[in-house]
Amino acid sequence: MKWGPGKLLFIHIARSASEKMQELSVAELVTDKGIKGDRYFEGTGKYSHISDVRDVTIIEKEVLDALEQNQPPLQEKSITLKPNEHRRNLTSQGVPLNYLVGKKFKVGEVILLGGRLNFPCKYLANLLKKPLLLPLYNRSGINCKVIKGGTIRINDIIEEL
Repeated sequence: MKWGPGKLLFIHIARSASEKMQELSVAELVTDKGIKGDRYFEGTGKYSHISDVRDVTIIEKEVLDALEQNQPPLQEKSITLKPNEHRRNLTSQGVPLNYLVGKKFKVGEVILLGGRLNFPCKYLANLLKKPLLLPLYNRSGINCKVIKGGTIRINDIIEEL
Protein backbone atom coordinates (compact mmCIF):
# COMPACT_ATOMS: atom_id res chain seq x y z
CA MET A 1 0.00 0.00 0.00
CA LYS A 2 1.41 3.36 -1.01
CA TRP A 3 0.63 6.35 1.19
CA GLY A 4 2.01 9.64 2.38
CA PRO A 5 3.68 11.53 3.31
CA GLY A 6 1.79 12.04 6.55
CA LYS A 7 2.25 14.68 9.19
CA LEU A 8 2.91 14.81 12.95
CA LEU A 9 0.19 16.96 14.54
CA PHE A 10 0.76 16.54 18.29
CA ILE A 11 3.37 15.27 20.75
CA HIS A 12 2.31 14.38 24.30
CA ILE A 13 4.01 12.89 27.33
CA ALA A 14 3.00 12.12 30.90
CA ARG A 15 5.58 11.82 33.67
CA SER A 16 3.72 8.96 35.37
CA ALA A 17 0.66 6.72 35.04
CA SER A 18 -2.71 8.55 35.00
CA GLU A 19 -1.03 11.97 35.05
CA LYS A 20 -2.45 14.57 32.68
CA MET A 21 -0.74 14.53 29.28
CA GLN A 22 1.58 17.46 28.58
CA GLU A 23 1.81 18.84 25.04
CA LEU A 24 5.26 19.42 23.54
CA SER A 25 6.29 21.16 20.33
CA VAL A 26 9.66 19.36 20.24
CA ALA A 27 10.74 16.06 21.78
CA GLU A 28 13.94 14.05 22.04
CA LEU A 29 13.62 10.32 21.34
CA VAL A 30 16.23 7.83 22.49
CA THR A 31 16.94 4.55 20.70
CA ASP A 32 15.27 1.55 22.41
CA LYS A 33 13.94 3.82 25.18
CA GLY A 34 11.32 6.33 24.00
CA ILE A 35 10.60 10.02 24.56
CA LYS A 36 12.70 11.72 27.22
CA GLY A 37 10.48 12.63 30.15
CA ASP A 38 7.64 10.24 29.28
CA ARG A 39 6.32 7.64 31.74
CA TYR A 40 7.45 4.70 29.59
CA PHE A 41 10.94 6.19 29.19
CA GLU A 42 11.08 6.43 32.99
CA GLY A 43 9.38 3.06 33.63
CA THR A 44 6.48 4.66 35.56
CA GLY A 45 3.67 3.97 33.07
CA LYS A 46 0.60 1.87 33.87
CA TYR A 47 1.93 -0.94 31.65
CA SER A 48 5.68 -0.46 32.21
CA HIS A 49 5.88 -3.80 34.04
CA ILE A 50 4.58 -5.67 30.97
CA SER A 51 7.23 -6.83 28.53
CA ASP A 52 6.15 -5.17 25.27
CA VAL A 53 7.37 -2.71 22.67
CA ARG A 54 6.07 0.60 23.96
CA ASP A 55 8.81 3.19 23.34
CA VAL A 56 6.33 5.46 21.53
CA THR A 57 2.60 5.19 20.85
CA ILE A 58 0.77 6.81 17.92
CA ILE A 59 -2.87 7.32 16.98
CA GLU A 60 -4.45 8.80 13.82
CA LYS A 61 -6.25 12.16 13.86
CA GLU A 62 -8.70 10.57 11.43
CA VAL A 63 -9.81 8.19 14.21
CA LEU A 64 -10.52 11.12 16.53
CA ASP A 65 -12.56 12.75 13.75
CA ALA A 66 -14.51 9.53 13.14
CA LEU A 67 -15.37 9.22 16.85
CA GLU A 68 -16.67 12.78 16.86
CA GLN A 69 -18.80 12.02 13.78
CA ASN A 70 -19.94 8.70 15.33
CA GLN A 71 -18.54 6.77 12.37
CA PRO A 72 -19.18 3.93 12.24
CA PRO A 73 -22.16 4.34 14.58
CA LEU A 74 -20.95 1.95 17.28
CA GLN A 75 -22.16 3.96 20.26
CA GLU A 76 -25.22 6.01 21.22
CA LYS A 77 -23.68 9.34 20.31
CA SER A 78 -20.46 10.91 19.14
CA ILE A 79 -17.39 10.89 21.40
CA THR A 80 -15.00 13.80 21.62
CA LEU A 81 -11.51 12.51 22.30
CA LYS A 82 -8.98 15.34 22.33
CA PRO A 83 -5.31 14.77 21.44
CA ASN A 84 -4.32 15.32 25.09
CA GLU A 85 -6.81 12.66 26.27
CA HIS A 86 -6.10 9.54 24.20
CA ARG A 87 -2.89 8.73 26.13
CA ARG A 88 -0.85 8.14 22.96
CA ASN A 89 2.42 10.06 22.55
CA LEU A 90 1.92 11.12 18.96
CA THR A 91 -1.07 12.09 16.85
CA SER A 92 -0.57 11.65 13.11
CA GLN A 93 -2.52 12.68 10.04
CA GLY A 94 -2.50 10.92 6.68
CA VAL A 95 -0.78 7.78 8.02
CA PRO A 96 -2.55 4.37 7.90
CA LEU A 97 -1.02 3.13 11.16
CA ASN A 98 -2.44 -0.41 11.08
CA TYR A 99 -0.41 -1.03 7.90
CA LEU A 100 2.82 -0.05 9.65
CA VAL A 101 2.93 -3.00 12.02
CA GLY A 102 6.32 -4.63 11.38
CA LYS A 103 7.50 -1.78 9.12
CA LYS A 104 10.03 0.99 9.57
CA PHE A 105 8.98 4.59 9.11
CA LYS A 106 10.44 8.00 9.69
CA VAL A 107 9.09 10.87 11.80
CA GLY A 108 11.33 13.89 11.26
CA GLU A 109 14.85 12.54 11.85
CA VAL A 110 13.68 9.61 14.00
CA ILE A 111 13.18 6.06 12.69
CA LEU A 112 10.48 3.93 14.30
CA LEU A 113 9.48 0.31 13.88
CA GLY A 114 5.76 -0.36 14.06
CA GLY A 115 5.15 -2.87 16.85
CA ARG A 116 1.73 -4.24 17.66
CA LEU A 117 -1.68 -2.63 17.38
CA ASN A 118 -2.57 -0.76 20.54
CA PHE A 119 -5.93 -1.99 21.81
CA PRO A 120 -8.32 0.12 23.86
CA CYS A 121 -8.60 -0.82 27.51
CA LYS A 122 -10.88 -0.36 30.48
CA TYR A 123 -8.14 1.73 32.11
CA LEU A 124 -8.50 4.45 29.45
CA ALA A 125 -12.30 4.25 29.37
CA ASN A 126 -12.48 4.52 33.17
CA LEU A 127 -9.88 7.29 33.37
CA LEU A 128 -11.78 9.43 30.85
CA LYS A 129 -15.28 8.19 31.77
CA LYS A 130 -16.03 7.62 28.08
CA PRO A 131 -17.28 4.43 26.33
CA LEU A 132 -14.15 3.84 24.24
CA LEU A 133 -13.66 0.07 24.14
CA LEU A 134 -15.74 -0.81 21.07
CA PRO A 135 -15.33 2.51 19.17
CA LEU A 136 -11.51 2.27 19.37
CA TYR A 137 -11.24 -1.45 18.64
CA ASN A 138 -8.68 -2.02 15.82
CA ARG A 139 -8.12 1.73 15.47
CA SER A 140 -6.45 2.70 18.73
CA GLY A 141 -3.03 3.29 17.17
CA ILE A 142 0.20 1.33 17.35
CA ASN A 143 3.06 0.81 19.76
CA CYS A 144 6.49 1.47 18.27
CA LYS A 145 10.16 0.84 18.94
CA VAL A 146 12.67 3.67 18.47
CA ILE A 147 15.24 2.31 15.99
CA LYS A 148 17.14 5.60 15.55
CA GLY A 149 16.72 8.39 18.07
CA GLY A 150 16.74 12.11 17.47
CA THR A 151 14.46 15.12 17.58
CA ILE A 152 10.87 15.33 16.39
CA ARG A 153 8.78 18.47 15.98
CA ILE A 154 5.15 19.32 15.37
CA ASN A 155 4.45 19.29 11.59
CA ASP A 156 7.33 16.88 10.86
CA ILE A 157 6.76 14.67 7.83
CA ILE A 158 5.96 10.99 8.45
CA GLU A 159 6.99 8.57 5.70
CA GLU A 160 7.44 4.85 5.25
CA LEU A 161 10.98 3.62 4.66
